[in-house]
Amino acid sequence: MKLSGKWLACALVAMFFATGAAVAQKQPKVPPEYEREGGPYVPTPNVVVDQMLKMANVSARDHVIDLGSGDGVIVLTAAQQMKASGYGVDIDEELVRKSNERATNLGIDGRVLFETRDIFKTDVSKATVVTLYLLPEFMRRLRPKLFDELRPGTRIVSHDYHFEQWQHDAEISFDVPEKEFISGVPRATLYLWVVPAKVAGKWTIRVDGDGEYDLALKQHYQNVEGKVDGRGRTDGLVLLDPRISGTDISFVVLQGNSRVRFTGRVSGDRMEGSAAFGNGKSLKWQAVRG
Repeated sequence: MKLSGKWLACALVAMFFATGAAVAQKQPKVPPEYEREGGPYVPTPNVVVDQMLKMANVSARDHVIDLGSGDGVIVLTAAQQMKASGYGVDIDEELVRKSNERATNLGIDGRVLFETRDIFKTDVSKATVVTLYLLPEFMRRLRPKLFDELRPGTRIVSHDYHFEQWQHDAEISFDVPEKEFISGVPRATLYLWVVPAKVAGKWTIRVDGDGEYDLALKQHYQNVEGKVDGRGRTDGLVLLDPRISGTDISFVVLQGNSRVRFTGRVSGDRMEGSAAFGNGKSLKWQAVRG
């Protein structure tokens, strides 16, 4: 993976003064062996590759898409070590050629492919994991694309840069001495996002044996708030602690002094799950949006 081709050639210095940098970093010094047609690239150290795949919990069930794949190390490692399938895109034709060549040499070319392509025009809909090492400008431009096009539950891992308004779900930092010769800082920070289901709107909830509720939700990425109406109930209902992670949703409905915890799964315009009452009773529930 790299800070790729022409983008890096135009913005190497800006990268190290970008939003999200932990400390001031000196101007990078790219060794001659990293020069390529279309501009230099910054390879991702193997320890960072391993931690990115571990953070995303990559397995043989996953399809990893690396946007700005550089030398292909992320996809190649995921395919070789985790038996995942993968797809890498980059604007540097020579790096793409070498990535495909290495995949062939490793005997995994049936599961991975690298192509010369614009990351903003790349179809990401089949990904279960997306990996990134891109400048803040490109992270900002990719943010709506990834939020809109990726399926709920898809994991995104980024090296050193984040999505700003889209708050990450997890973060780790660790020492990487080999990064110091470029950035002056021998550390890496990784950010993880789990793409949330889209739950904003008005829902009708039917609880088996306990009537209906009207639920109105607002959403800002994985942050959710809203209100609930018990359709004629006089005890007053309050919606507490709504949470969404991938397709998993949970919230608490406060009925007087009683708390009912709803947990379930989202599938498009439908939700279903179980409601746990304070007396130990558990009932099934379903919801429809619209």
